[in-house]
Amino acid sequence: MRSDYVEAVRSVIELIPPARVLSYGDVAEILSRGGPRQVGAVLSRHGAGLPWWRVIRAGGEPPRCHGRRAWAHYAAEGTPVTGTPDDDGGGYRVRIGAARWFPTETEWAAIEVLRAGLEAAGPEVSAGRDEVEA
Repeated sequence: MRSDYVEAVRSVIELIPPARVLSYGDVAEILSRGGPRQVGAVLSRHGAGLPWWRVIRAGGEPPRCHGRRAWAHYAAEGTPVTGTPDDDGGGYRVRIGAARWFPTETEWAAIEVLRAGLEAAGPEVSAGRDEVEA
C-alpha cells in the first residue's frame, strides 16, 4: 500500500476528536481514495498510536475483536452508544448518527492538502481485495 495513502489515512484519523467517530468508508470518502478495506488495512498495519476506536463499521459496530477495549474508550469519552458489551465485547453499537464527526473549515483545509497530495501522486488506490493484501 502506498505510503502517502497510509499517512493520509493516519492524518484523518488523528483529526477525529473524542466522542466522535467515522466509518471506515467515511475516511475513504473524505480522502476520495480507496475504500473501507484499505482504511481497515492501514489501521491494522499502521494504527499504533492512533485513536483506532473512533473508526467503526458503517452499522455502528466497534472494530472487530476489540469491542471491550473500544467500550472503555467510548465510556471515557462519552461517545453515544446503544446497548452494553456482552462477554465477547459485542452487543452494543455506537450511535453513528449522533457521533459522526464533521470536520470544521480549518480541518477541511488540512484534509484538502492531503487529498491534493494523493491526487498529485498518481492513480487512485485500488478498492479491490488484492490491494489490501499486497
